[in-house]
Amino acid sequence: MLLAVSSSMNSFLQFCTVLFIFVFVLFVTWAATRWIANFQQGRSIGTNVEVIETHRLTANKYIQIIRTGEKYLAVAICKDTVTMLTEVPAEQIHLPDRPVESMPDFKKIFEKAKRMDKNQEHEE
Repeated sequence: MLLAVSSSMNSFLQFCTVLFIFVFVLFVTWAATRWIANFQQGRSIGTNVEVIETHRLTANKYIQIIRTGEKYLAVAICKDTVTMLTEVPAEQIHLPDRPVESMPDFKKIFEKAKRMDKNQEHEE
C-alpha cells in the first residue's frame, strides 16, 4: 500500500517537473521571438529602402518593386541572385489608398471564430 502511494506521488512529481520545464521553454521561446522581432523592427524603421510590392513567379523567383530613397526600382529575386530590371517612374506606381497591414491581428480573428462557434451552438 505504501509502495503504491509512493509510486503515484513520484509519478505526479515527474509530471509536474515535465510540465514546469515545458512552460519554461515555451516562455523562453516567446520572449526570444519577441525580442528578435523588436530588434529587427528597430533596425528597419527610418531606412531609405522599402518593399512596395512583391509578385511570385515560381517557387523561388520573385519580382519586387522597391523604393530606394525617392526612386522606384523593379528587381528580380532568385534563389542566389538579385538583378535590377529597371527604374520605374514614380507616376507609374499605383500605391493603395489605405495602408496594407503586413500581418492580420490574431486577436480579432480569434474573437470572430469564437463568435461564429457560439452562433453555431445556439443554432443546434
